[in-house]
Amino acid sequence: MSDLSVKICGVNFNNPLIAASGTFGFGREFSEFYPLEKIGGISCKGITLKERFGNLPPRIAETEGGILNAVGLQNPGVDHFIEYDLPWLKEQNTVIIANIAGNTVEDYCAMAEKLSDTDIDFVELNISCPNVKSGGVQFGTSCESVGNITAEVKKYCKKPLMVKLSPNVTDIAEIAKSAEFNGADVISMINTLTGMRIDINSKRPIIRNNTGGMSGPAVFPVAVRMVWQVYNAVNIPIIGMGGISKWQDAVEMLMAGASALQIGTVLFNDPYAPVKINDGLEKFMEDNKISSISQLTGSVIPWE
Repeated sequence: MSDLSVKICGVNFNNPLIAASGTFGFGREFSEFYPLEKIGGISCKGITLKERFGNLPPRIAETEGGILNAVGLQNPGVDHFIEYDLPWLKEQNTVIIANIAGNTVEDYCAMAEKLSDTDIDFVELNISCPNVKSGGVQFGTSCESVGNITAEVKKYCKKPLMVKLSPNVTDIAEIAKSAEFNGADVISMINTLTGMRIDINSKRPIIRNNTGGMSGPAVFPVAVRMVWQVYNAVNIPIIGMGGISKWQDAVEMLMAGASALQIGTVLFNDPYAPVKINDGLEKFMEDNKISSISQLTGSVIPWE
């Protein structure tokens, strides 16, 4: 039998498939379909220091090859997560990743400190958020800002720190190197691409926020390219994501350099996608006499 298990920062995953933040909630609804131990881990809905109600609708809409969303980080806040959601999650026999978001460095640090004393396995830093102290520019768009927030949060974070990179940058490899240099233990990538669609009848954008995050199969080639670039630039593990919807995509992303994978948008039309992808991965490995999933990581052979 092929071994689909993965070890990252000393944490054992049953398999490389992780539910991406914002697409799986805190897992309760999906547990009605299958035991959550069938997936390697859950990156929980992004949480903030205090409860947030999110943006006004419409805040999610389909577009060719994916969806646009500007939900606005609706969530119950970190204290609610720790008290009500985490105890249930820890009974599910899967890796728990707490995705944190904020508008100030202090927000991130406070959450990392609170979560460090809990039973989560990783903290995932969502840096695609506007830094209100820097004029609303996203934390993740420059090497300096990525380095600064990573270094500050690392001071308070006792758990392995996963930094989730935005693709809306000029040189993602340099951004990743800055995260690594300043203490990131893992890179997760890519977050959504900024997109926009307009209703030609009303002349209004289809999202109330005007622009939104684009995810789904259409972004997959961009994600593969960026994972490959970062794999060749850093020495820490990469969790690859962005448009993965079938097992062939999973193999491709692993070959590009990912050690594990997050899947998201596909869950909206097929909640069983992680189970199907894992089954496909296992068969591919058996057919090709690959004993461990780690043998696929970075195995692409680029043209000279």
